[in-house]
This record gives sequence, structure tokens and C-alpha cells, in this order.
Amino acid sequence: MNSSHTDTAELTLFRDMTRRALDQEVTPYYDAWESAGIMPREIWSTLGRAGMLCVDLPEQYGAAGAPFEVAQLVLGEMAQMGYGGLASGFNIHSNIVAPYILHQGTEAQKQQWLPRMVRGDVVGAIAMTEPGSGSDLAALRTSAVRDGDEWLLNGSKIFITNGLLADLVIVCASTDPSAGAKGISLFLVDTSLPGFSRGKGISKIGQHSSDTAELFFDNLRLPAEALLGEENRGFFYLMEELPRERLGCATQAIAATDGALALTLDYVQERKAFGQTVGSFQNTRFKLAEVKTQLELCRAYYWQCMHKYNSGEMTIEDAALLKLSSTEMQCQAADQCLQLFGGYGYTTEYPISRFYVDARVQTIYAGTSEIMKEVIARPMLGR
Repeated sequence: MNSSHTDTAELTLFRDMTRRALDQEVTPYYDAWESAGIMPREIWSTLGRAGMLCVDLPEQYGAAGAPFEVAQLVLGEMAQMGYGGLASGFNIHSNIVAPYILHQGTEAQKQQWLPRMVRGDVVGAIAMTEPGSGSDLAALRTSAVRDGDEWLLNGSKIFITNGLLADLVIVCASTDPSAGAKGISLFLVDTSLPGFSRGKGISKIGQHSSDTAELFFDNLRLPAEALLGEENRGFFYLMEELPRERLGCATQAIAATDGALALTLDYVQERKAFGQTVGSFQNTRFKLAEVKTQLELCRAYYWQCMHKYNSGEMTIEDAALLKLSSTEMQCQAADQCLQLFGGYGYTTEYPISRFYVDARVQTIYAGTSEIMKEVIARPMLGR
């Protein structure tokens, strides 16, 4: 994730700290977590003690008050080291759930949740997708109905990252069915409440250590103060936070491609075929040149978007362009890199295979590539 932005002493310090922590606390165990299909709950507390969670939250909540770039740097290091499942879970917790609370929550809500998220005492998740609606938020069936001073929550969500371990879930629910997307509200759901339950973990082709689950709400009673922001303003809040969420996907895409390319460069310079290194073949050189070119083009646009985000100027269209280009690039690059490993690339013994399978979901979650294209096309052609 090289850029002039990252030449400061502060960023170098965080990068070194992050690498050391990951080498010590993640690297020796990650293969076992992948096999188990879940990370141990303790890893969140470990990351909290290392100062890696929610690093850009204000210091008053126990965080480092670091620049936004630092939060993306920590995420990028995870992705570059091949820990795609960890990166996705981290991104949801630190770069999505925490900012929602910071930007839309009351001070009481911030004090209740943010310090514990910084420490890793609370794991966060966000629940938007439903079994029948996918990316169509206007078709939400999960409902929250007023009952005196409480809300009654009913429904289910699917494909929820951190779903098995989450202590706090931001749930999107319909509070005015007649208003469609304009009748959505957000709720802070404590998973210890009666009426909350989880399905078993969903088995995926990649990012195995990122626990993914279906969540159920059965007459779950929420106090009035569980409402996040204003009633029926949920869709607006979602749109407001999308640039940051999709920036996180791009961070993962670019950093993971850096990691996959580095592995491939090492391999093709060592592996021999027909009496010469694989890296000396013109096909290998041209394929890797193409990967590098697309990677650097995406990186350049990424930093342009980072500057816009920091200036408060990044639009939903910018975010869609960035997510579409970077995640599609990641999938293509992982495919090309794996191909150069030959049969070894198809084995789990070689880490390149994990980069390949972990990449695939990037064009699906946080808005599919097809949705991104629609978002990009609308300003040009209308609805």
C-alpha cells in the first residue's frame, strides 16, 4: 500500500507494530483457524491489546486517534499476508460497525459500545442481507414495530460476517413498510438478548476463518435507546457510510494482490522447467507485467479516492468505481498468479491458492460488481 501518505514516522510505526503482532499472534495458528472455519474468540482481545482495533476512533474511547490511513494500513497488512478471512472480519468490526456508532450514535451509545470494541471485549457485525432480497434493501422483510417504549424485532439475516462471534449487531429493519427504502431504521442489537439466535456457520469456498452465519430475531425486545440515529433514516446512513466500506474492500484488493504478486515472483524465479526458470519465459514475463500494470492503475485511483474521502468529497459513484475496478483486478490477478504455479497452485500447500479463493467474494459482498455497474451508469444514463 505504498504512497507518499505512508512515509511518515507514525505510519511506519503502525506498520511495524502490525506486522510483529500478526507474525506472533496469527501466523502460527492461521492454517488451523482456516481448517476450523472460525477464529478463536480470544483473537479479538489479542488484537485489542495490540492496539489494532478501531485505531482511528477518538482517544476518548480508548483508541489511538490515528489518521484514517492507519486504519486502512492495518487492514492492508492482514490482506497482504494472505489472511483474507481475518481482514474481512476486521474490516466489518473496525471500519464499518464502529464508524456507524461514532457518526450516528448518541454519546451514551458510544460510551456503551466503542471502548469495548477498541479492547476487543465486544465483536461487531452488521446485518443487511436477507435470504430473499440480496442487495435489494427496499425489499427488507425484517421488521421493527414499536411496542410502548420498546421495539419488537422479527426476521432473519444471512451471510453475516462475524455472525457466530458477534456481541453487537447493527440490524437494518423496516420500520415503515409502506415507504420502502425510506422506511428503514438501524438498531444496535445486543446478542445476549432473548429472542436472538444464530444458525450454524456457513461453509464457504474461501475466507474460511471468517465466521459467517444466519441470524434470527424472534420477538426480540429492544429498548428505545437501541435505535441508531433517527427512525426511518437508515437507508440514508447506509449510503453515507458506503464510501468507507468500499474503500476497505479496495484496500484488501490492492494489498492482497501485492501479496499474491510477491509470492509469484519468488516462485517463478526459483521453479525451473525445460532447463530454465519459469520467470524467464516470455509468457510469464508478459502476464506478470499485465498484473503489475492493472495493480498500479488501481493503486493510483485508490489514493485519489483516499484523498477525496479525507476531504469529505468522495461520492457513492467514486466508491463504486473503486470497488468494481479493484476487486475485479484482484480476482483476475489471483487467477493469473495461480496459473503460473501450475499444479502446485491448485494445492492448499501453496498459499497462492488461498489468495485465489479468498479473492472471489470481494466482487460480491458490499455490493456486487453488477450493482456497482448500475451505480456508475445511473449518473450517465439515468434510471
